[in-house]
Amino acid sequence: MTTHNAKELRKQVAPYESSNIKDSIIQMLNTIVPFLAFWFLAYQSLAISYLLTLAFAVLAAGFMIRIFIIFHDCTHHSFFKNRKANKIVGTLTGVLTLFPYSQWGHEHSVHHATSSNLDKRGTGDIWVMTVDEYMAAPFLQKLAYRMYRNPFVMFVLGPIYLVLITNRFNRKGARLNERMNTYLTNVLILGISALLIWAIGWKAFVMVEGPIFFIAGMLGIWLFYVQHTFEDSYFEADKDWEYVRAAVEGSSYYQLPKVLQWITGNIGYHHVHHLSPRVPNYKLEEVHKNTKPLQNVPTITLSTSLTSLKFRLWDERNKQFISFKEMKAYERNSKLTTQTKPEL
Repeated sequence: MTTHNAKELRKQVAPYESSNIKDSIIQMLNTIVPFLAFWFLAYQSLAISYLLTLAFAVLAAGFMIRIFIIFHDCTHHSFFKNRKANKIVGTLTGVLTLFPYSQWGHEHSVHHATSSNLDKRGTGDIWVMTVDEYMAAPFLQKLAYRMYRNPFVMFVLGPIYLVLITNRFNRKGARLNERMNTYLTNVLILGISALLIWAIGWKAFVMVEGPIFFIAGMLGIWLFYVQHTFEDSYFEADKDWEYVRAAVEGSSYYQLPKVLQWITGNIGYHHVHHLSPRVPNYKLEEVHKNTKPLQNVPTITLSTSLTSLKFRLWDERNKQFISFKEMKAYERNSKLTTQTKPEL
């Protein structure tokens, strides 16, 4: 993509970079109210059947993901035009989703500024090693990476670690405002949890809230994972890295059924979001449909996205993700080359 084309593309998207107060309020109402209703129904159903409770928990988890999209837009200051309104609503939705607004917003901004940049990995993204890095890594680092990329660790243990540990502590070097926001979020979460435990008992609280946050967290990590982990993605060293190419080639279009698209707040149009984070979630589909170049981006579906589970390492030579199984072939070929190399 040429510099001219990149500027033209961003120019086409610019008119959509403004929120609509009416649409934002409607989204808050049709998201938060159903979430609270399904939470209450999950609690009430404990007296009938825990399977019914889990069914309501799944529905509540879906709306928790939608609440997270509101939180996410607020961190980009795209949900409201007023920055203070974004911070207030972002902090409150962060309490509901168990995420600290300022801390996560900082890390996510770094993610947007460095996504697909091989020289600036490590903040707000998923750990990705290149083939060469993996081959040169010591045994313990290889083991740690394999454990990290294991689906059980990433999607089952990951949400627990993220919500209970990572989100509860400030990052090193955080400014006072960010630290205070994390403390406020933690206090509000503890206060609401204590109030609910007092009202319904700790056992009922855990049986309802536990599966909701776990399911939402697992699906949330999955969404983030598949939107940046697909075979022909985009990764470049800093000297060759381009923001627009990273957005439209390194972020996928996750083509979901309409119901799931609505529940996930159109985040499947991730290429549009990375190109312009100031576009509110309820305008992402419109941008995609009205901007021709954005319709020719990497597209994945529910079925094809499952193949992303096998992608583990970035092959810089062939510009694609490969599996650990394919990595073994690289290692064998490397050994054969070393063994057959003629002595000088």
